[in-house]
Amino acid sequence: MKKVLLSWSSGKDCAWALRLLRQQPDIQVAALLTTFNQAADRVAMHAVRRALVETQAERLGLPLWAIDLPWPCNNEQYREIMAGVTQRAILDGFHAIAFGDLFLADIRGYRESQLLGTGIEPLFPVWEIPTPELARQMLAAGVRAKVTCIDPSKLDPSFAGREYDEAFLRDLPPGIDPCGERGEFHTFVYAGPLFSQPIDVVSGEVVTRDGFVFADVLPAPVPLSMT
Repeated sequence: MKKVLLSWSSGKDCAWALRLLRQQPDIQVAALLTTFNQAADRVAMHAVRRALVETQAERLGLPLWAIDLPWPCNNEQYREIMAGVTQRAILDGFHAIAFGDLFLADIRGYRESQLLGTGIEPLFPVWEIPTPELARQMLAAGVRAKVTCIDPSKLDPSFAGREYDEAFLRDLPPGIDPCGERGEFHTFVYAGPLFSQPIDVVSGEVVTRDGFVFADVLPAPVPLSMT
């Protein structure tokens, strides 16, 4: 049995990677790995609150390895921190780290180079699945997500905070990847076939920061009990 650590961004693609990995009888996904911006206490780029990622892990039935990154974080600091994560994985008996990358060869090459010679195998379960097909598969299977970050140089800011659904896909301009693999947008997945139950969330404030448009996602308020 291959013990696998899954890189978990909180978005739809890593959720689908988990689904595919769990369909393989020789693989055991034993933990999720998420990096957080230490200053903001949110997932880097996706800007998802730590508490929501913890809820994701709980409802997926997996422990969460939360790795805090300083802000700003240069390449050398990042490499050093992730080398420590790899060493921890080795000591904990992991055989591989899986990633939700789709088709960007430079990103895959970087991950492979960082793990080369460590004894930890890089896995890419969703690699080169055609993204229009992948988007349809995810939605048909019950994956539900909110769009949390937009690169306004590639996509209109009005897409921030929207539901990732068929209407969203229809409204995407030509040339925009339906899974946002070129950085056009990022998501937070709140429901899917592997969740014990959906996470109740509401859309919050939309802000522009550091050249990106971020849409906050909040836990839905608990209704007051009637007495």
